[in-house]
Amino acid sequence: MIEFLFSQYKDYSNVFIFLELTAVVFGIISVLFARKNNILVYPTGLVSTLIYVYILLEWKLFGDFIINIYYSIMSILGWYLWTRKKNGATEFPISVMNRKDYLISSVIFTGTLLFVALVYYFFDKFTHWTAYVDTLTTALFFVGMWLMAKRKIENWLLWIVADIISVPLYFYKGLTFSSIQFLLFTIIAILGYIEWRKFLQKQI
Repeated sequence: MIEFLFSQYKDYSNVFIFLELTAVVFGIISVLFARKNNILVYPTGLVSTLIYVYILLEWKLFGDFIINIYYSIMSILGWYLWTRKKNGATEFPISVMNRKDYLISSVIFTGTLLFVALVYYFFDKFTHWTAYVDTLTTALFFVGMWLMAKRKIENWLLWIVADIISVPLYFYKGLTFSSIQFLLFTIIAILGYIEWRKFLQKQI
């Protein structure tokens, strides 16, 4: 079983394995902070995403590469938004989506699908089913990251769906550690949704 899961690493350099493990650890720590509504979600997440930017560029996984470029930018934006105060209170507390949020999310989702599809088409990478799945997960993650920056509880639902899809996808791509990470992300996202929902119910 162990050999089946990790056999693809026999040809990888130690540096590559170390980088992926470091990115995985910081990614998990980041999601745990997100579950607790702690602003440290962003600096820890930034370490993970910047490492993945390098790894995925080396592997020419352009959809995932774009995701992590976006994550890095949104981590900085989210970090800023979560620190903002209005009349002494947090300007962006945990809340549910409104009509404007649904509209913006739809635009981000559609725009991301088209953009990533063009990137794959331009580099002639639509040669395997993983490219189409990658395009979908990229769009889901883009919207999820935006909603997290705005502290919308629905962000967890998108993470759950995209993380579940990413578990077998990353394993197939040969990134077992990352696949395990997405499995843990799925569990934490479910717990995060439950915890944020309880917080909202208390507020009501």
